[in-house]
Amino acid sequence: MPNFRPPSLAVIVPATDSPPTLERCLDALERSSEPPDELIVVTDPPGRGPAGARNDGAAKASSELLAFVDADVAVDPEALARLRAAFADDPALAAAFGAYDDAPADPGAVSRFRNLLHHHVHTDAAGPAATFWAGLGAVRRPDFVAAGGFDAERYTEASVEDIELGMRLRRSGASILLDPWVRGTHLKRWSLSSMVSTDMWRRGVPWMRLQLEAGRIEGSLNLGWRHRLSALAALAAALAAIARRPGPAVAALAGMVALNLRFYALLRRRGGASLALIGVPLHLVHHLTAACAAATAVGAHALARGRGADR
Repeated sequence: MPNFRPPSLAVIVPATDSPPTLERCLDALERSSEPPDELIVVTDPPGRGPAGARNDGAAKASSELLAFVDADVAVDPEALARLRAAFADDPALAAAFGAYDDAPADPGAVSRFRNLLHHHVHTDAAGPAATFWAGLGAVRRPDFVAAGGFDAERYTEASVEDIELGMRLRRSGASILLDPWVRGTHLKRWSLSSMVSTDMWRRGVPWMRLQLEAGRIEGSLNLGWRHRLSALAALAAALAAIARRPGPAVAALAGMVALNLRFYALLRRRGGASLALIGVPLHLVHHLTAACAAATAVGAHALARGRGADR
């Protein structure tokens, strides 16, 4: 029979960059229906990347579960309870993570678009996962230790260190669960420039390089078939527009929209028709950034292999 004894849980919050959202993050954790047994906020040394900060916090914890919560996330009151229950129900579960909720804190259009996109992607991918997300997720201590924790040497700043950990866990045969009802409100303010920069250099390029190094492209989350087809449609629309072929450009854009009607319906529900309308060009930019990131990663990977062959 399942073991319903809730395991002990430590929450680790990386906060070495003195985030202004930290107080709201900690307030939300204190209001949890099942507060953590340990709350470890890592503030030293200043400037240390989140991968290293999380490892430092994990080393100080003694609980069975190591839960990681970003300093710009305000957890739902039931989020930690759901994480505990997931591990109690399945003794073989090594890791579990959740999603942003559908009520982003920042009222700006770009912030609402970007955070709702994350919510939509994670909600659509509920169930067994081949990756991990450290914004709001937990790992059993033995599995975390056996995997070697986050790669703080490779990732000295916020990037895909959580995805890389998830890939190592999966290669070892570990079971990972995505439960989108383990939720938190994202407190971050996004601008168009920060969205493009993050999607390109901190997420897209390093994530694709991980896939290429592994020798396979996973079809999870932002690498699912719908996202890939949408990126191709966005690229086709952009190339047709550059070539001054409005017919094909409109057709390709319509294809991208058709592939993502459920997401635009979410934007409309949460922000009205105006957010749904502005969401289309923002989504176009997002997918074009993904296409550029993929091409850049392929080039960098080929260059690195060429240099290796020359040695």
